[in-house]
Amino acid sequence: MRLFIVANVDKKEVADALRDLQKWLEHRVSVVGIDTDTQHDLRRIEADAILVLGGDGTLLSVARRLAGRQIPLVGINFGRLGFLASFTPADFQKEFEQVLAGPGLPIERRLMLEVSVYARNEAIRPRFVELALNDAVITAGPPFHMIELQIATESEEGVSYYGDGLIITTPSGSTAYNLSAGGSIINPDVNCIGVTPICAHSLSFRPVIVSDDTLILIDANRVNEGTSLFCDGQAMTKLNAEERILIRRAKQDLLIVANPKSRGWKNLAKKLNWASKPMYNAET
Repeated sequence: MRLFIVANVDKKEVADALRDLQKWLEHRVSVVGIDTDTQHDLRRIEADAILVLGGDGTLLSVARRLAGRQIPLVGINFGRLGFLASFTPADFQKEFEQVLAGPGLPIERRLMLEVSVYARNEAIRPRFVELALNDAVITAGPPFHMIELQIATESEEGVSYYGDGLIITTPSGSTAYNLSAGGSIINPDVNCIGVTPICAHSLSFRPVIVSDDTLILIDANRVNEGTSLFCDGQAMTKLNAEERILIRRAKQDLLIVANPKSRGWKNLAKKLNWASKPMYNAET
């Protein structure tokens, strides 16, 4: 196996682990390159898999930098949650040995979004195009007045929305900002897109889930000076009044090598205390 490594060495524990892993890997795979400063063009590398050392943020960055290349990612989590980077430093070597000895890589496909922004009176060439594995988020920004957006699809007329912003989430990103804003948790193998308002000025504007083949159109009718669009909380652009954002499923999914020990509901219970029992008073 040809393995390329991306490591977030700003974390000291990652730098230490990288040294140890290089020695362990040298008799098991062919390491074809190491990126510790995000300078490699991942669209051009030749590898059978990419080993990502960091947290979910590092893996999100690699997913976008791949730009649709169908190279599976193997994430070792050195962050806090690790929903995407599902291997832990403690269990990686044992689990990866079994992966290498098995019939093939246990690969999961993760839906990604393609996000485009069109400038005023420009309907052909977008001024901003990005991919997102987790979400595309429009935030009101300073001076933090409510913004007005028009939300529509190709087949549905638009509705006006007033509030602090909007989250367009993938199933992978449903446990991120979307969850904090009251959106639904979506199983990663469900093909859909979530639309979740941020502090809507309405008692009835609730989160909705649409088919993954839906083209979502968002017009910025009234925005603030600091209103911005973020993709995975990393790539961003400011939004101006009368600009249009188009969000659709990307042509290529992301491939992730799954940890055989990882289980969806157990992860939610362990990482987010989902379905935890009430804290009963022992004396009553």
